[in-house]
Amino acid sequence: MNYHILREIADSWVLLALFLFFVGVFFWAWRPGSRATHDDAAAVVFRNEDAPAQDSNIEGAEARV
Repeated sequence: MNYHILREIADSWVLLALFLFFVGVFFWAWRPGSRATHDDAAAVVFRNEDAPAQDSNIEGAEARV
């Protein structure tokens, strides 16, 4: 294979394939049934968080103020 042939393929068919992949991922992420999945992923950092973390060295924190 020649470099120019590979360049022609990359400029046309690979570009088209990557564009179609991008459009497919976009529509897959915005599909109607995915809201629950996205809401769950967004709330992962807040799970099991009932109260703010307690400072283990309260006296040291007051001394720095």
